[in-house]
Amino acid sequence: MSKHRGGTASKTIAVETHGIESIPDRERTAKPLDLFRLAFGGANTFATAVLGSFPIVFGLSFWQALLATALGLLVGAVVLTPMALFGPATGTNNAVSSSGHLGVHGRIVGSFLSLLTALAFFSISVWSSGDALVGGANRLIGLPQNPLTLSLAYGLFALLVLIVCIYGFRFMLWVNKIAVVAATLLFIGGGFAFFNAFDPGYPGTLGASGAFWPSFIGSALIVMANPVSFGAFLGDWSRYIPASTAKRRVMAAAFLSQIATLVPFVFGLVTATVIALQAPGWLESGDYVGGLLSISPGWYFAPLCLIALIGGMSTGTTALYGTGLDFSSVFTRFGRVQATVFVGALAICFIFVGKFVFNAVQSISTFAALIVTCTAPWMVIMTIGYFVRRGWYDKDSLQVFNRKQVGGRYWFEHGWNWRAMIPWGIAAVSGLLFANLPGQFVGPLGTLAGGVDLSIPISLGLAGVLYLAALTAFPEPRDAFGPDGPRLVRAGTANNIPISPAPGH
Repeated sequence: MSKHRGGTASKTIAVETHGIESIPDRERTAKPLDLFRLAFGGANTFATAVLGSFPIVFGLSFWQALLATALGLLVGAVVLTPMALFGPATGTNNAVSSSGHLGVHGRIVGSFLSLLTALAFFSISVWSSGDALVGGANRLIGLPQNPLTLSLAYGLFALLVLIVCIYGFRFMLWVNKIAVVAATLLFIGGGFAFFNAFDPGYPGTLGASGAFWPSFIGSALIVMANPVSFGAFLGDWSRYIPASTAKRRVMAAAFLSQIATLVPFVFGLVTATVIALQAPGWLESGDYVGGLLSISPGWYFAPLCLIALIGGMSTGTTALYGTGLDFSSVFTRFGRVQATVFVGALAICFIFVGKFVFNAVQSISTFAALIVTCTAPWMVIMTIGYFVRRGWYDKDSLQVFNRKQVGGRYWFEHGWNWRAMIPWGIAAVSGLLFANLPGQFVGPLGTLAGGVDLSIPISLGLAGVLYLAALTAFPEPRDAFGPDGPRLVRAGTANNIPISPAPGH
């Protein structure tokens, strides 16, 4: 028994050597529960609680806000869930798996979407957790709140996250086993802290203004964006799950990991109603964390600091790990560890410059929302593609780009599959045109629906319709499918392009 424990411990603290190549079957020992822990842990944070405050900021009553939150979370979880299936099927991350649908070169779309998403959410996580930690310490022990202490907090978070990501998947999993339980208990403890001040009959501020639907739909979409933002990353963790694992168990883990985020969402919602009643100026200025600290009882400052520390670690590691992994898949001269260190250093510089030089915190939040609008149609194309391909992929052909080769089943037209690329491009651009983030970004068509933000519904719907139309009108080559052929659509003539070294290699 002691020998087994020693072996397990040594694997946990060993630096992960795998990059984006397919994980060997003998090393794929993770379980759906591990996927749940990582996905839930990455969202069980202050950043999610901040999102939970938005429905109240938008003027909804408590019950309206709760309904918008539940609706957005449910729809987002449904959209996200199929993205967990690619890792077990291919043994690699979702960006590399997308080669099967967007082409050997087209897969860089997924890589850069995940890179940008991770950078944005890593920054938001460090900023929100650092602010909460310093603010809580100020109330608890009188620690000054100034650029120096904030810099130290940001640097601490960023450095700890970078270390965990360098060690890799198993160490992240060990951290999240602790973090998930601890953060959940601390959030639930907040229920006791704010129970007496909370009023479920809070009426909101909309009154008879007629702005209910824009506020309600906007709130639901903001909540929905949280699970959608994980779409490019689920394969980073599910690739360690054996291919023989029942698909329903993998999907259930992904789905429930997002439903469980009702814990931080409701915490943010409840505390926002208390802030709106007792200290509304904080919400009006967009400072939820400051408002939370102003209404918290003294005994809850220490738990708030712990939530900030634990949550910042969880979200930061899930974001930065995927960033390093994808960077190594696009710039193949970098190994996973080298790419993680390089991107981590850039991200840390970005965090400090963005906060103290350009004060770009609000801009990065807007940027994150717009990136999610572009990621949603990519996820729809991947999901439809998985269904059409019956979940079958040629692992060797998926790695053509990484090995500096050409050809294979997914070469399509010179490495690009325009059947997927064009629908994605049209859907992403259309979503941006219909975006309506008041005070932040309003697309040219963003006001057509009376102030309702239609960006994600438009991008999701267009991607599905256009991609299916392209597959029907212009069948993909027969060799892109497995032995059972396609589902729902026809197959065209096989390309039969052999894999060979790229010119110059």
